[in-house]
Amino acid sequence: MGAGSASGAGMAWLSFALMTVACWGVYGVLLHSGQMSMQDPVNGRYKAFLFVGIAYFVTAVLAPLAILVMNGATWQYPIKGMGLSLLAGIVGAAGAFCVLLAFGAKGSPAVVMSIVFAGAPIVNAIAAFTVHPPAGGLANLRWQFVLGIALAALGGALVSLYKPEAPAPAAPVAVQASQQAGGSSG
Repeated sequence: MGAGSASGAGMAWLSFALMTVACWGVYGVLLHSGQMSMQDPVNGRYKAFLFVGIAYFVTAVLAPLAILVMNGATWQYPIKGMGLSLLAGIVGAAGAFCVLLAFGAKGSPAVVMSIVFAGAPIVNAIAAFTVHPPAGGLANLRWQFVLGIALAALGGALVSLYKPEAPAPAAPVAVQASQQAGGSSG
């Protein structure tokens, strides 16, 4: 194997990370659009979440099950691995549900998702170095890391505060017709 192929394989994680960015980047807009398209102001978010669950079942249950069967995997699962993985799924689903609740409470996708995606890396960094502390403790955190957390917080705040305004709703057709008729006669 040549050096070029080794470096390409070593960067595969970045491709997958960027694919996740793309998927999660459109997640909030699609989720909000799905909620609104349910045409049910009271239960639309729950109906949308039901279909998120169906999608998770297909993507996160059936697909890995097929891969495990094809790979001849053992069916032995350590309790700790099952518990932590189940907890990860619960917090992920709870987060998705909270996004829908934020939309239902009149949060716009641009603001809600900016807060989520700026805040999540901060929480992740704190959780990661709590579970896996850096060598030498917190005193050995590099200033660039701390600056990155501060910039993530600042970025989320700026995007939320200065998002583009939504266009004004279109006037009903009858109002437009009467305005045009009135404007053309005078």
